[in-house]
Amino acid sequence: MDTYFAADYAEARAKFLESAKAVDVPKWKFDHPLTGPSGEALGTDIVWLGAENARNVVVAGSATHGIEGFCGSGCQTGFLTENWMSRLAADTALVLVHANNPHGFAHQRRVNEDNIDLNRNFIDFDAEIPDSPGYAELHPALVPDAWDGTAREAADAAIADYKAREGLPAFQQVTSRGQYTHPDGLFFGGTGPSWSRRTIEGFARTHMSAVKRIAVVDFHTGLGPRGYGEIIGRGAPGDPQYERTVAWYGPDVKSAAVGNSASVRLNGTIDFGYRRACPQAEQTAITLEFGTLPLEEVHEAIRADNWLYAKGGAAASPHFKSIKAQMRAAFYGEDSQWKKDIWVRGQEIVEQALAGVGS
Repeated sequence: MDTYFAADYAEARAKFLESAKAVDVPKWKFDHPLTGPSGEALGTDIVWLGAENARNVVVAGSATHGIEGFCGSGCQTGFLTENWMSRLAADTALVLVHANNPHGFAHQRRVNEDNIDLNRNFIDFDAEIPDSPGYAELHPALVPDAWDGTAREAADAAIADYKAREGLPAFQQVTSRGQYTHPDGLFFGGTGPSWSRRTIEGFARTHMSAVKRIAVVDFHTGLGPRGYGEIIGRGAPGDPQYERTVAWYGPDVKSAAVGNSASVRLNGTIDFGYRRACPQAEQTAITLEFGTLPLEEVHEAIRADNWLYAKGGAAASPHFKSIKAQMRAAFYGEDSQWKKDIWVRGQEIVEQALAGVGS
């Protein structure tokens, strides 16, 4: 099981593609225009297991938040290695989308090549852009001019004051729901569709136009108890999608709309891309969120990495190695127990998705 997981993006991609060679099924490679830190090629790779004309499809995706891809990639390689195609009903397919955000995965960042949080990028940019009340007030403290000295001290004091005044949940909501006004800031949703969004929606529009039911299982890390996979659904009681989610996965389903989730309410998540590309299909989407470190440590890693590229000179910074280690610890539990927890829970949830979408 440990061998399903990788040490970096290049190894993760190689493991996935090598495992895919054993199955004679449709495969696609979408080449990213940029390269990885060692000049390696980047891309989003998709494998379609099951009937090509299946009416029921489970999409299992990884690396929507780049560095979080170690988790989902390991499960995807496991599904291929252990021949999950043999488990599929005649009218059901399992579509493995490896590395929604390959640039972030390779460079060990949550965001893409344009500092875009892909899971905030799937809004309708032709409509009114979602507001992000409160973010502008915090932005100077979240992205200080320097990571040392008085500038950092003042920024940390401003954040501590905000948390003391408004509370940690309010801080999390304001900073992470998604903002569209500060391109160098945290959780930036972009000013238009990113390469990853165009790729994902284009694939779905071309190859899933006849699908009647879609279940989206998007693998993430960084929130909640270490190693536990929280099921984050959409909507609230009374919403048909929410009711289906509870029926498929059980009473432990959480939702930001209900207010009991490790995540806050977000704008522009990836499931809206599948909804937009496949309007004919009934969709049931979840985020499968695996915990790593305490929330404030994870948020501080995101802040540090954002500063590194916005103000710190990236690889030229003396803080580069320590911040990258901080990011890796926040989003990848590299011990065997964590990997086992991810693999066991990942199998359970995808099995339930397959049963649900085909019911």
